[in-house]
Amino acid sequence: MIELDAEAFEALVVSELDALPDEMVEGLDNVVFVVDDRPEDGSLDLLGLYDGTSLTERDRYGIGELPDRIIVYREPHLAACENEDELREEIHTTLVHEIAHFYGIDDDRLHELGWA
Repeated sequence: MIELDAEAFEALVVSELDALPDEMVEGLDNVVFVVDDRPEDGSLDLLGLYDGTSLTERDRYGIGELPDRIIVYREPHLAACENEDELREEIHTTLVHEIAHFYGIDDDRLHELGWA
């Protein structure tokens, strides 16, 4: 397990988000990224969550809609990693995984692609 305060962890998330390919993030419309300590159930099993309606499920999406959220959980990441390099890699994978859900890619397909 690695120790990192909330501010330093959020800085790593921003850094990994900035490192993602433009093609992946340019289509993210009305999406906010949130860092939280843990999921609501308090578990350490969930690293991230896409909270919204994927592009493939939207029939009408207009102005005034609440933004979708991609949540990255700090404590589960810290518990799963032993050093900062491993942590960066896990944050990167979590971001790609949750962004894929925004685009309508399900967990089965993500497993096939190696992003689960």
